[in-house]
Amino acid sequence: MTRMHWRPQGTVYGTLLNFRREWDLWAPRMTRDPHKAAPNAPILYVKSANTFSPAGQDLLLQDGVTEVDIGATLGLVIGADAQVAGAVLLCDWSVPHASYYRPPVKFRCRDGFLALPQQVTVGKVVDWAGLQINVRRNGEQVQTVDLRDLMRDLPTLLADVGEFMTLQAGDVLMVGTDCLSGGSRPRAKAGDRVEIFATGFTTVTTNVKGQA
Repeated sequence: MTRMHWRPQGTVYGTLLNFRREWDLWAPRMTRDPHKAAPNAPILYVKSANTFSPAGQDLLLQDGVTEVDIGATLGLVIGADAQVAGAVLLCDWSVPHASYYRPPVKFRCRDGFLALPQQVTVGKVVDWAGLQINVRRNGEQVQTVDLRDLMRDLPTLLADVGEFMTLQAGDVLMVGTDCLSGGSRPRAKAGDRVEIFATGFTTVTTNVKGQA
């Protein structure tokens, strides 16, 4: 009997500039054109359904892409009455790019660019306030994402998003991905094996493949 892996049943939203390190790096530029001020609400984007990559599926680099940013994150899974029903680890892959105000769809919504876990971890938002998400590439630790470093912690993010939209049952709200000290993210290329893991969660493992 084939085991069914978890798949989002609604819309998946990502959050930008929600970690303090990246916010601080961008702060000097926030008053420049075109926005001329720091954002006062969460900056969201959508991961379309073509990006959903079931647990254990390889990531195939296509169309001249030779490397990708590793985006380890926590996704809050929305249940009935817009309440959080559980959470998942995800890898929000993206093609390296400079702008985080209006990230082009072609960099974030390529086929297979959201690595999914096998199952949802049931729990409450308070359970994950201090979660640390670890990233290994080819067995080497390359990043630790600490949710204590969020600009908007989990309850605040949910409340602020709720000010302008209603999350539906089956939706997933990703809390954001952190950068390294220099502002970039860890990257992967063809031949790499990436593992994202945290206490209490199913590990997300992806082999990155090049186009033949």
